[in-house]
Amino acid sequence: MGPLSWYLKMLDVRPLYTKSISAGLIYAAADLTAQMMTMESWGSLNIIRTLRMSMFGLFFLGPAQHVWFNFLGRILPKRDMTTTFKKLVVGQIFYGPTCTAVFFIYNAFLQGESASEVGSRLRRDLVPTLTGGLMYWPVCDFFTYKIIPVHLQPLMNSSFSYLWTIYLTYMASLEKAIEA
Repeated sequence: MGPLSWYLKMLDVRPLYTKSISAGLIYAAADLTAQMMTMESWGSLNIIRTLRMSMFGLFFLGPAQHVWFNFLGRILPKRDMTTTFKKLVVGQIFYGPTCTAVFFIYNAFLQGESASEVGSRLRRDLVPTLTGGLMYWPVCDFFTYKIIPVHLQPLMNSSFSYLWTIYLTYMASLEKAIEA
């Protein structure tokens, strides 16, 4: 049994755990990549930040993907163009903004920011990040909803998240928002 066969079997046997661990590993890899792109020396690697990103994937994003893609697969089971666009629009309105806001709130609190600083960060970073996402996620979502079977959609979404997470971890690592 090769790695792909093992993974597919694990999706059948333990879907939530498998999707959660996959998301955690992808978020850790994306954060390490983001850090390596900007670090001046190997000694400046922030392992705590990487663990924080990994825990977000493991405990929030993996379970959220599992629930979201199964839910959409049940209420909109077809993969025709109309249904694909419905899924895409619903995801852009509800799933994407919710995950992005939770991501910023989670990271800000774990970086020691107060509630007012978190609010400032959201006012500063959320809309620009969501706007940036409108240039990336609709293409990814179209491909995912149109071609990929529901049980593999979280993995595809996490794979697309690798690049997006590099951007998100960069945004999340920006200095605390200054109260205006």
